[in-house]
Amino acid sequence: MYISYLIFSYILGSISFAWIIAKVFKNIDIRKYGSRNPGATNVYRTISKPLGILTLILDVLKGFIPVYLVPYFWNLNIGKGIVVVNSVIYYTIIVALLVILGHVFSIFLKFKGGKGVAVGLGVFLAINPIATLCSLAVFIVIIVLTRYVSLSSIVASIVLPIGIYFFNGYNIIHTNSYEFLIFSIIVVSLVIIRHISNIKRLLNGTENKISGSKSSK
Repeated sequence: MYISYLIFSYILGSISFAWIIAKVFKNIDIRKYGSRNPGATNVYRTISKPLGILTLILDVLKGFIPVYLVPYFWNLNIGKGIVVVNSVIYYTIIVALLVILGHVFSIFLKFKGGKGVAVGLGVFLAINPIATLCSLAVFIVIIVLTRYVSLSSIVASIVLPIGIYFFNGYNIIHTNSYEFLIFSIIVVSLVIIRHISNIKRLLNGTENKISGSKSSK
């Protein structure tokens, strides 16, 4: 049963809502348009803003739901702050990791996929909502000031482990364990690696802004 849930988590993460929405509403393969990334930002730029927002919401939910349900799956009452054995903490982390890996390396897209920001947002909203909302606030401020989704995603991701460190006692499983902090650092590293091409364009002044226009040096 526990193995089945892990498989379910990866498969759920592998569902590319960007690809599905582009196919259903425009009959196109989103991987051949815009930035060619099967993610919410590309749908937002290439197809429409409402469909981009819909993609974002669905990606966040597919990260949030399987992780949020883990304590209930283990029959734990998280509202009473029960001390949990390490095996449950590690199981939560594995579920979270599999959802993210499913999104980034989708079995339905020949093990290619998005950059993991939206699904990661959902995962960490379940793990530590306070730290994640702080990170989201940073994302909003930077995107309002710069209009760069990539820069906002990178900086907000870096802020996330800091928030988890300071709000360590507010994890989904009420414990002062630092496993979730270590996990967040691993995920942030993955996000940065997935944004290497964006970082190069930011440095060159050729990165697209959310409006779809390119910056000039």
